[in-house]
Amino acid sequence: MMHAYDKLYLDKARTALARMLDFAVYDLHYDISEFFELFLASGIARRFEQGDFTILAGMSGVELAYTVLENVGLAQERIKPDYPVNRSEEYWTGWALAYYQWQTALSFAEINRYVPVKTVQSLYNPYHEMDIRHFTEKMMELYKKAKKDTNLKLLRVKAELTQRELAEVPLRTVQQYEQRQKNINRAQAETLARIAKQLYCNIEDLLEKV
Repeated sequence: MMHAYDKLYLDKARTALARMLDFAVYDLHYDISEFFELFLASGIARRFEQGDFTILAGMSGVELAYTVLENVGLAQERIKPDYPVNRSEEYWTGWALAYYQWQTALSFAEINRYVPVKTVQSLYNPYHEMDIRHFTEKMMELYKKAKKDTNLKLLRVKAELTQRELAEVPLRTVQQYEQRQKNINRAQAETLARIAKQLYCNIEDLLEKV
């Protein structure tokens, strides 16, 4: 599986995202869903998931939270952070979510669309006491259950094309890819390139990362 960025930055990334959510909720008094939407809108999420080391390793979670607010135009008076001894559910949520994003290379927006951050938080019990791999398996299960359509079908519908109108590929093949009877990730590069050209997308947009 292709990871989102070099594992070298993973521990720092997990700590930064964990502390950001904890600080946003307990010190800045945001609802976790509200602040996560700001995180997505700020552009910081995109830089984070693409492995920008100035975000992953160059900022603390507190600095990350303030940068998110600055980027969306919300002025926030700087306050002295409170560093609790015990890790909160919000801290664990960021810590676990950063790992899942790294593991799958899905965007935070894509993850949140199908498994909202509050759903992730609800997994705290029992998963905070378990190996992170168990959490990842549960997230993959929830993601697949929520996302019933493949990327190919979503992009084809967005382009307002029927399966038959996707002329670059035989109809039966399109059906098999969309019904997950065949794995589009194993399609020949030439086939993917033809589909991507017709749907005006990148080849990677067609691949199923989970």
